[in-house]
Order: sequence, then C-alpha cells, then structure tokens
Amino acid sequence: MLLEPLDLVVFIGYCLLIVGMGIFVSREKKGHVKNSSDYFLASKALPWWAVGASLIASNISAEQFIGMSGSGFALGLAISTYEWMAAATLLVVAIFFLPVYIKKGIYTMPGFLLDRYDTRVRTTMAVFWLLLYVFVNLTSVLYLGALSLNTILDIPLTYGIIGLALFAMIYSIYGGLKAVAWTDVVQVFFLIAGGLATTYIALQMVGEGDVWQGISLLRQEVPNHFSMILSKGEMMIPDGKGGEYDAYLDLPGLSVLVGGMWIVNLSYWGFNQYITQRALAAKSLDEAQKGMIFAGFLKILMPLIVVIPGIAALVIVNKGMDSSFLASMQDPMTGLVKSDRAYPTLLQLLPVGLKGLAFAALTAAIVSSLASMANSTSTIFTMDIYSKYFGKNATETQQVRVGRITAIVAFIIASFVAPALGQLDQAFQFIQEYTGFISPGVFAIFFFGVFWKKTTSNAALVGAALSIPLSVVLKFGLPDLPFIDRMGIVFLILAVLMISISLIEGKGKDHPNSIDINRDLFRTSTGFKVGAFLISGIIAALYIIFW
Repeated sequence: MLLEPLDLVVFIGYCLLIVGMGIFVSREKKGHVKNSSDYFLASKALPWWAVGASLIASNISAEQFIGMSGSGFALGLAISTYEWMAAATLLVVAIFFLPVYIKKGIYTMPGFLLDRYDTRVRTTMAVFWLLLYVFVNLTSVLYLGALSLNTILDIPLTYGIIGLALFAMIYSIYGGLKAVAWTDVVQVFFLIAGGLATTYIALQMVGEGDVWQGISLLRQEVPNHFSMILSKGEMMIPDGKGGEYDAYLDLPGLSVLVGGMWIVNLSYWGFNQYITQRALAAKSLDEAQKGMIFAGFLKILMPLIVVIPGIAALVIVNKGMDSSFLASMQDPMTGLVKSDRAYPTLLQLLPVGLKGLAFAALTAAIVSSLASMANSTSTIFTMDIYSKYFGKNATETQQVRVGRITAIVAFIIASFVAPALGQLDQAFQFIQEYTGFISPGVFAIFFFGVFWKKTTSNAALVGAALSIPLSVVLKFGLPDLPFIDRMGIVFLILAVLMISISLIEGKGKDHPNSIDINRDLFRTSTGFKVGAFLISGIIAALYIIFW
C-alpha cells in the first residue's frame, strides 16, 4: 500500500463527498416521482458553469490522464492537438448544431435522426453507439483506471475494474444525469487541482527543485517532443511489443488541422450522446453555449495537466534520475517500458497529502466518465430501443427502471472485456482509431442532415451502414495509411454516395423532414462572441509557437 494515512483520509473523504452529493442532489420532493426528463436530462435545469464542468469531467478520464500522458511520453506535445482542436470544435458545435438540437427538443442523438430521417436510421445508429460505448469507451476507461490502481496501490487489475465499476454505479444509477452533472462540478475541481499538483512535482523533479528550470530542460532534453505538426519519418515510437513505428501514423502532419481531425472532434463533441446530453440539459440555449465556452477554455489548459507530465516522465527515464521510477514504468510481464504507466508512476512521487489529492483527481476523472457513458448508454437504449420496440406503452417510472438496469448490464459487460486491453502500449490511440470506424458515417449523416435539405433517409442509411466496412477495408488494404487520413477518405466516399443517392432518389426536391434554418437561429450573445474570439486567438498562438 503506497498511500500514507493522510492520503487515504483525503481519498476516502473525496469518495464520501461524491457519493453523498450524488444521493443528495438526486432526492425528489415529497410526492414527486422521477420522470424521464428528470433522469435523462437533469430536469433541463443546468446553468452554464455546470454544463461546462460536466462536459470536461465527462470527457477527461483515464483516457486522458493515463492514455494521453502515455502518448505524451511516446510522441510529445503533438498529442495536444486533440485538446486544442477540441476547443475550436466546441465553438462550431455551440454556434451551428446546438441551436438545432434545442429547437427540436430532443433527448438523444438517435432521436434527432428519427426526426430528420426515419426509424431505420435512428435504430441503426442507436445500435452502433451502444456497441461503441460499451465495448470501446466504458471498457477502455475501466482498463486504464484499473491500470492506475495496479501501478499505485498494487491492486490486481480485475479487482480494480470491479471496484471502479461499483463506485461509478453507486451514485450515478439512482440519480441519473442530475447526479452525474452536479457531482461533475466537484469532480472538475479535484481533476484540475490534483492534475496541476502532479505536473508541478514532475517539473520540479526534472529541474532538480526548480519548476521553471524543469520546463526549460524539457525542451532541451527532448526537443522533438515539442513539435505540433509531425512529418513522415520524423519520430519513431514504441509499439508496445518491443518494436517501433512511425508517429506520423497517429498524427499525420497537417491532417490534424485541416483533415480527419475535424471529423474526430465534430463526431465526438457535436454528435456524441454523453457529451451533447449535458448541453441538452441546460436551462436555455444561451446557458448551453456559455457552458461550451467555459469547456473550451478548460480544454486549452488540459495539455498542461495530461501531456506535460508524460514528457517529464520521459526525461526522468532518459536521464536515469530515479531507478525505482524506471522499474515502475516497466511492464511486469514483458519488462518493456510501457508508455501508459507514465502518469500512475508520477503519482508515486507526490508528497503525503498531495498524493491523495492527485489520486482523487484521477479517480474523479475515471468515475465521472464511467457514470456519463453508462447514463448515456441507458438513455439511448431506453428512449430509442426499449420505448420504440419493447415498451411502447411504458410509463415514466418503467422507463427510469429500464434505464437503471441497462446501466448495470453495460458495466458488467465492460468489466468482462476490459482486461483484454492489457496488450496495448497506448490505449488512447486504440480508442481514437476504433471510435474512428464509426465517426465518418456519424459526421456525414448529421452534417448533411442539418445543412442540406435534399438528403434522403436512404442516403443516410447507406452512410450509416458503410462507415465501418469501408474503414475496415482501408485499414487492412492500406495498413500504412494514418487512421486520421483514413477517416477523411471514408467521409469523402460517403459524402459522394449520399449526395448521389439523394439527388437520384429525391429528383432535386427537398426532403419532407428537412430542417428549416435561418440566420437568426445562429445568433449568439456578446459574451459568447468575446469568449470565442479569445479561444481562437489562444489556439492560433499555441500552434504558431510550437509548429
């Protein structure tokens, strides 16, 4: 047990606070029965700061703390493009997509597809999302979280997976999105405070007691790790099996600015249930958009918390500054240095008290994401599968009960699958690649559905059905093609097919379910415009500095 008594007190206090708060905010007034709006959309009462905090807490998980730090260790600051491009994407979603969603009054992303297209498209995408959330998202977060528990506390992987699943279930399944969203406000505090503490200690160690010296040494020792736009052959990184491969396959140069990275981010931030659900639960469109701005500023900050520590860990290993640190970085089975062990190993360097805070931050990131994913899985299954096919006459109470059961089943399945990810060196890249099998189809369906009135239901169905097969064909047919570029190519193929089918089938006429949009729909407040301008300027400056 590597946590001292004070660390345990801090960590246990955090656990009790989250569970207690989740139960407290979920309580209902006497005589009020929790309905589907209460459970799945937090009664549509979230203010902007709760929306923004919940967006970040849902997004930042073990995938970022463990996975992105691991990628920072392997390929450097370039992995920050996922965070900084996400900040820009949040602006696009807030301006062009949120107004449409809120105007439609939808609960789920498949629900939007039903309104715009038909039942076939809605059901097909609902099934795809359910499979993605359970077998990729929930599974990977459980595995990475359990990996951190194994590295820090020597808890066996299986027990760690079960423990995290149970913790997330305790407070989220009873209260639904209201419990998840309001506890996320507290989770974000722990996440940022603990994350910054870890970064501070890592830089202090590199600089032998001087943080600023540590920052300077990072760029001196590993200058190639501070290049945002990678060229082919510029950097070779570990494959987790003792070999190496070109980092360009993960981050292919300018494609991260003008290519497939936009598909990754728009699919995630604009059409992803467990993200958009927070904005749909806002008090108003203005509150939702302000929440997006708040989240955008936090995304700009995140590389300092999740990437810089990974680069610092590389310098510590390369300079041989701590033999026990190197030993902890090595996989106990293969003896190879494992990138994804960087962040958990760094946590062991923290002083008493701060270690408990940082461990609480990591756990906050893990369980908040698990709770969000499970809640969205239950929302999609209940509203788009169960209510339409198995429980057409189900009462509000029955829908809430089915939602809770669905979340439990999702956790059980993910817990069984999670150990299989142990062979990966960078789980973050696994998540991005396999999420990317569905992302081009999702992006095409929503983009054309919102902005091109002639898009037909059959065209959308083709886009949904062919996204995965085309991705698989290109993955194995062109193994040297970066997966980000592959997503861009798949999207272009789907776009051509959807446009052709729509024009042939619709004979140039607008689809009956097309969306009427006008300039007034996309008007934003002055505060939003100022925030958007600042975020855009900061992102541009960062890319100019680290190009």
